[in-house]
Amino acid sequence: MDKITILIADDHKLIRETWAFILNSDSRFSVIAQGCNGEEAVELATKLRPAIALLDINMAPLNGIEATEQIKKFSPSTKIIGVSMHSQPAYVKKLLKVGAMGYVTKNSPQQEMFDAIMDVSSGKRYICSEVKTILSEQIFEDDASSAANTLSSREMDVIKHIKQGLSSKEIATQLNISLKTVEVHRHNILKKLNLKNSASLVNYINTSGLVI
Repeated sequence: MDKITILIADDHKLIRETWAFILNSDSRFSVIAQGCNGEEAVELATKLRPAIALLDINMAPLNGIEATEQIKKFSPSTKIIGVSMHSQPAYVKKLLKVGAMGYVTKNSPQQEMFDAIMDVSSGKRYICSEVKTILSEQIFEDDASSAANTLSSREMDVIKHIKQGLSSKEIATQLNISLKTVEVHRHNILKKLNLKNSASLVNYINTSGLVI
């Protein structure tokens, strides 16, 4: 049986090397390349055509979601599994929408990563248990919490920086986008969460338990 070839892309070298060591220790898998950002992931996937690409969602300047779109364009046979610290379903929905087949968080145990690779390589979708639990709990949540799941990954990025106390100008610099784009995102966030102003947004972030 041929080994499942795997590309790993994450902006932390230790994480890449740890994943590669663990996966190469299993006779079913072969890590054939590692990339430190989304651009490298696209380049390597296009060149090597791995069966599976494990992509960190939060890379820069090209994040995992953007890299997924490009890999599906240039190496359509490569099946993509997103890996992230985020368990918010908004990230999962966005990633699956652009063509990924699986999603695991960095809290997932080793066996879940193995299961995800095996399921996705056979054409099935895979969502880790942490995200599934959150999805099931949200059935019983109120409308405000449900509204949070309509936020895009970029809007979640903006919220994360707002929580850190950054100004719109500082957020624009951090995310490498224009100040106007940040303000548009802030407006859309307020609209989606049915909030009146930035002060109410900060209060919502601090009290809602929103995972970012």
